[in-house]
Amino acid sequence: MREDYVSCLSAGGFHHMHYFEWGDPAAEHVVICAHGLTRNGRDFDTLAQALLPEFRVVCPDVVGRGKSDWLQVKEDYGYLQYCADMAALLARVTGPGASAGPHVYWVGTSMGGIIGMLLASRPKTPIEKLVLNDVGTLIPKAALERIAAYVGKDPRFKTFEELEAYVRLVSAPFGPLTNAQWKHLTETGAKRREDGSWGLCYDPGIAAAFQKRSVADVDLWTYWDAISCPTLLLRGVQSDLLLRETAAAMTRRGPKPQLLEFDGIGHAPALMADDQVKVVRDFLLAPTPSR
Repeated sequence: MREDYVSCLSAGGFHHMHYFEWGDPAAEHVVICAHGLTRNGRDFDTLAQALLPEFRVVCPDVVGRGKSDWLQVKEDYGYLQYCADMAALLARVTGPGASAGPHVYWVGTSMGGIIGMLLASRPKTPIEKLVLNDVGTLIPKAALERIAAYVGKDPRFKTFEELEAYVRLVSAPFGPLTNAQWKHLTETGAKRREDGSWGLCYDPGIAAAFQKRSVADVDLWTYWDAISCPTLLLRGVQSDLLLRETAAAMTRRGPKPQLLEFDGIGHAPALMADDQVKVVRDFLLAPTPSR
């Protein structure tokens, strides 16, 4: 695993978006893995290793998360900024020094999936395959209210063990994980404060988007209908963010994806279990029409 950053621009100035990279930098196929709202690029360690050696895998920390900079103007946290930052990353991984015209695939969990949808819907998009992990064209108000209840609270804990217990609680919908997997998610998402306490490595200011406007259903059907690349849709059977009826409707419109569901899981599958990793790998390895 290697680490680097790309310089991006917001209304408040330049900022660094950190990313982790696996595999051959000259690989013909590049997979961008984008994480959920409060998570980070290390969530994809298991998937990235499973995609080697066929793929180059790039896992960014979306601005305000992980090792990336925090924005000075908190109201700038939003999809317009995230898409602009990812455009800079796409230019980096497909530009000079990369293989000639690499094939770009996108794997996005929740927020990362929305970013992928928005980018894949644009004319001349470089994204040739899209994997959406438990996110769709209609984000219910109830799910957004649940998220708004904990995002931005900036909890502090005296010990790492207390932090891990909290992560297990709020991330319980990820499904059954091993003790080692829970420890990994906690370690890679933790930040030690100057006073010795433990917290989470994201800017509480990312909650500004929830606090500045009334919460309502989010409709993304216009973007969905503009997507034409092969798409795989994953869903936790108990998910409150991607409802069953929404997922079913998505299979009949836009890119008409294959829908796969995982029982005993809510929002969102962690993509760490063997069966989840296999379906993503098989989809990405499957032949695609020539460009």
